[in-house]
Amino acid sequence: QVQLVESGGGLVQAGASLRLSCGASGSFFRNYAMGWFRQAPGKEREFVATTSRSSYSYYADSVKGRFTISRDNNKITVDLQMDTVKPEDTAVYYCAAGPAILSNIRNPDAYSYWGQGTQVTVSE
Repeated sequence: QVQLVESGGGLVQAGASLRLSCGASGSFFRNYAMGWFRQAPGKEREFVATTSRSSYSYYADSVKGRFTISRDNNKITVDLQMDTVKPEDTAVYYCAAGPAILSNIRNPDAYSYWGQGTQVTVSE
């Protein structure tokens, strides 16, 4: 069964660090972009960060310089290191994978597979 499984969410204070991990089943994920999106209450799902199948990384302006995405094509995992978190980072974070290309790599519609989501809550 094809699936993505996230872990690592939780409650942290502003300024702290948190690391999210996502494991994928299926070797074909190596050929896909793998990344992270988030959705806060009452808001649309938004792009956070992603890596192309060649491991080029892309970030939303709101997290650039604070978050770092990394992938391991041997283990088929993608991690999101979140540093200096802010209350506005509070959301459900979703791991995603799909045949995204440069022109649509920030578009959630380009991702075919999604994890169940993990809650990240940042307090003041």
